[in-house]
Amino acid sequence: MTSVIPKGLGQQVKALADGEVTSRALVEQALRRIAETQPTLNAFRRVRAEAALREAADADRRLAAGERLPLLGVPIAVKDDTDVAGEPTAFGCSGDFPAKTEDGEAVRRLRAAGAVIVGKTNTPELGQWPFTEGPAFGDTRNPWSLAHTPGGSSGGAAAAVAAGLVPAALGSDGAGSVRIPAAWTHLVGIKPQRGRISTWPDAESFNGITCNGPLARTVADAALLLHAASGNCDGDLHCPDPVDVLSAPGRDPGRLRIALSFKPAFTGTPKSLDPAVRAAVTRLAERLAALGHEVEEAEPRYGAVGLAFLPRATAGLCEWAARVPDPLLLDVRTRAAARNGRLLRGGALRLARAAEEPLRRRVGAIFQRYDVVLSPTTATPPLRIGAMARLSGWHTDRAMIAACPYAWPWNVLGWPAVNVPAGFADPAATLPLGAQLLGPACSEPLLISLAAQLEADQRWHERWPRAVG
Repeated sequence: MTSVIPKGLGQQVKALADGEVTSRALVEQALRRIAETQPTLNAFRRVRAEAALREAADADRRLAAGERLPLLGVPIAVKDDTDVAGEPTAFGCSGDFPAKTEDGEAVRRLRAAGAVIVGKTNTPELGQWPFTEGPAFGDTRNPWSLAHTPGGSSGGAAAAVAAGLVPAALGSDGAGSVRIPAAWTHLVGIKPQRGRISTWPDAESFNGITCNGPLARTVADAALLLHAASGNCDGDLHCPDPVDVLSAPGRDPGRLRIALSFKPAFTGTPKSLDPAVRAAVTRLAERLAALGHEVEEAEPRYGAVGLAFLPRATAGLCEWAARVPDPLLLDVRTRAAARNGRLLRGGALRLARAAEEPLRRRVGAIFQRYDVVLSPTTATPPLRIGAMARLSGWHTDRAMIAACPYAWPWNVLGWPAVNVPAGFADPAATLPLGAQLLGPACSEPLLISLAAQLEADQRWHERWPRAVG
């Protein structure tokens, strides 16, 4: 067997199938790296060491017997808003949460594909913020720069993948919560079509704005995890028609019309695009043009999309806050947002949901002229740890919108988006930046094909952060 353990998801799958490495070796390495980096990165809320080793042993027996599955024996992490049997789902909160008796549907599908779930990654309280910090678990840090956040709310998942603790992880995206940390940790992050990955036991998550999605170093690895986790069960409210994401990284996207967009949706709060971000996204646009695509500046007509977001987000937060064993342990900002959700979950929520289809027609008009929209994923480079820790709720919201005004409209629309690495904000290459490819309904294959073409040109997956641990 090889003494060099491969780092990528697809590479590990192939090495296992070829008998070059064992699942136990992969899982032991993941657990060792998690333990080594936990004092610095703090990526994990729960580590399933004993259970994962048992599951690895079972995977090795199945591999030896000739069984082959898409992820058989590979260590994977999931975010701590996702149910794993035998583990609590604290979703970033303090308190004594009971262990779940069943896997969530996404985890069930990952296990059915053969994955070994090594642990649950940190997320801010109820997934609200683009940083992963809180009294329940401390500060999760960016492997590229420990003074900075990996983003949020899938910050633990992003830190774990970026540092090579696991080859891929499943996060969730309610306002950019996969794409923002992917941008700030130099990863590929996919927010798929609403319902592509089940959120069961919730029929939908946060009134339909939150989707589960993969984080990985390469487009092919992200597509593989998306493929393995995709699917629905009885009770899901959103069941899109299947699409082929698995073969998409190997397909030529063809010559596309791409709209370069820098104008965020209206929020009524101040925000400006950092020049380093603009320059990075412009460089990607130039590379896309050099690859043969037609690229020109054009803006989606977002209209009042913000009014359709707030009731859905806060009402969903209110629902989640009601599951917490001790609400008094919640951050004062969380309690205030939950109160707003109680006020908005009636008529305002109904109006917000009714506005979705007109908004799709309004924003979707851009796809009559263009195939894809390219925009920044965030307006700024990664924030410093603690930048928002002592702000009031209102000032947190303003700072959050200023840093991350680009991702959330696609959550209202329910459409796919893919973050791709876009370089760094500093000469030392410690502050990653990202750009997002945005498409209409069920456009994951096209976006993935385009992202893979960019990856072949940019080779971003060859750059790693400095050693952490």
